[in-house]
Amino acid sequence: MRTTLGKYLQILRLFWATAIAAELEYRMNFLLATLSSVGSLMGSLFGLFLFYQTGYTFEGWNWEEALIVLGVFTLLTGFSATFLSPNLNQIVRHVQEGTLDFVLLKPISSQFWLSMRTVSPWGVPDIAFGLILIGYAGSRLRLNPIVYLQATLPIALGFLILYSLWFMLGATSIWFVKIYNVTEVLRGLLEAGRFPMVAYPTAYRFFFTFIVPVAFLTTIPAEVLLSRSEVGWMIAAIGLATALLIAARAFWRFALRFYTSASS
Repeated sequence: MRTTLGKYLQILRLFWATAIAAELEYRMNFLLATLSSVGSLMGSLFGLFLFYQTGYTFEGWNWEEALIVLGVFTLLTGFSATFLSPNLNQIVRHVQEGTLDFVLLKPISSQFWLSMRTVSPWGVPDIAFGLILIGYAGSRLRLNPIVYLQATLPIALGFLILYSLWFMLGATSIWFVKIYNVTEVLRGLLEAGRFPMVAYPTAYRFFFTFIVPVAFLTTIPAEVLLSRSEVGWMIAAIGLATALLIAARAFWRFALRFYTSASS
């Protein structure tokens, strides 16, 4: 077990070192990514400000508390740009070009290779801005530092939930080769995470909690930071993340049964 884990960690280190070295050849891209992140954050803040400028508040969420939700959302966006987009969006290309054959022949898990092959530093500005926003709002609310540690679990679970959903969508490219629009639909739905779930009508809350679990990505981690999340929701988040990870693994194995090798 330790040997296998050590092997994968060594491979991961080589993957990411190579990817970062290649990306940093175009350092101007980092400045452009930072400017893009600033623009996106300013737009999100302005949209949130429009709700609060007249004294209106989302039920049970003041300005600083809503900022924490936005901070978690920005952190999640950075995670997606750093780890998910550069890897999982390539599944479609591998299927189209037949290069998935070479991935399947490698003596490591194909899911691991497709999920962790590369990393992009261009999502780092969003991660930094998300942490700054959470820290700023937390300082205004005088949150106990211990809650930041407590919130790492639901945030990590949110990452795993998002990864699992994205990977399963990517795996459907084995049947439906051109699914770029499907991943864009997922991105669009996740935009709802910019605001607390109470901002939406009841029917939408149900949809974003039990159909597309956006609430588990941003609102619930924010509630943990604010020390007002119920234990039941945390148990549900753990169960959901575990179930989706298992489902993603099983779905990938199922999808590979229908994959037709480019060489056959």
